[in-house]
Amino acid sequence: MGDLIFLDNGATSFPKPEDVYTFMDQFYRSFGVNPGRSGYDLCMETGELVEDTRKLLTGFFNGKDPDRLCFSYNSTDALNLILFGMLQKGDHAVSTTVEHNSVLRPLYHLQQFYGVEVDLIPFNDKGFIDPDEFPKKFKKNTKLVAVNHGSNVIGTIQPVKEIGEHCRKHGIPFVVDSSQTAGKIPVDIEDMNIDVIAFTGHKSLLGPTGIGGLYVGENIEIRHTRAGGTGVRSAVRTHLYEYPYRLEYGTMNVLGVAGLNAGVKWVLKKGLHDIHDHEMKLTKMLRDGLREIDGITLYCQDDLMDHIAILLFNVNGLEAMDTGTMLDVDYNIATRTGLHCAPLVHEQLGTAEIHGGVRFGIGPFNTEEHIQTAIQAVKEIAESRRK
Repeated sequence: MGDLIFLDNGATSFPKPEDVYTFMDQFYRSFGVNPGRSGYDLCMETGELVEDTRKLLTGFFNGKDPDRLCFSYNSTDALNLILFGMLQKGDHAVSTTVEHNSVLRPLYHLQQFYGVEVDLIPFNDKGFIDPDEFPKKFKKNTKLVAVNHGSNVIGTIQPVKEIGEHCRKHGIPFVVDSSQTAGKIPVDIEDMNIDVIAFTGHKSLLGPTGIGGLYVGENIEIRHTRAGGTGVRSAVRTHLYEYPYRLEYGTMNVLGVAGLNAGVKWVLKKGLHDIHDHEMKLTKMLRDGLREIDGITLYCQDDLMDHIAILLFNVNGLEAMDTGTMLDVDYNIATRTGLHCAPLVHEQLGTAEIHGGVRFGIGPFNTEEHIQTAIQAVKEIAESRRK
């Protein structure tokens, strides 16, 4: 395990900063009780940590009201709350083919079982969505636009600010999935014209799994589609309407909130600019190294402007799964192969027919040595294929 080269940071960041491990352990040993349910000191201090994290994340996304920062299990959970809480029969939604299944599957479900109409805008040959395509799809009943800020397959950063401008002009709520970008590049909901943002804690925010959330803009309302305990106003028969209780149900993942708190603070201390520069320097090194190998196909990597540190490739003539297995077994390099929960990306690239591709995801703790080792490993695999 000590020699593992982890290049699957698109799935989850690993390792976490030592600050995260230490704070989670210390916090849970000392304050691992249910927040907001009682008035004793431990409960109150746990609640303070939760509220501090709301404020921290609200500032991180440049929101205004910490009460509208709601915690969930992850971005998939958050996106389900958003999509099912904002769309209903007779509505129309616009999204893209660059989306993760955390958006595609809820939209498909809403389309099939609730009569919601859905249009998907394809990306161009470089992996980007044209913002000017959105108004062409808008209708009188368009109630929502949902866009993946950074692709988990090809790493392209979509022009969300420009898309958001179109949405604002037409009075259509704009939802952004920041799963791959939050913690790598600035995500400013005011500057980017975002109405609702979904995030997860375990990727570039460097927290643990099982924690994420959403921030809801002041003029946006999301129907609650679940009900349960909130710890306050228990005599009220219906679930509470005020935020954050409207979208939070039962005992939250307090340990996850603690880890997320420490992860965000580490990111802010390190600096988004420095993190992104480091990762993209290694991505360029990896891209350039793989380019020199005969029999390698790269996807949407001609220009690394407006990219995050995600790279998709295939060894010609090899199943992606086989390449990944060799990287793991023979070189102790962890990658992700297949369709990456984003089947429409692979359909557009033509890789769905060959069962996807091999994805390298670079994180803040990867090194030049890791990248050189990965390049050499792919070179040897490609050469063995030609023999």
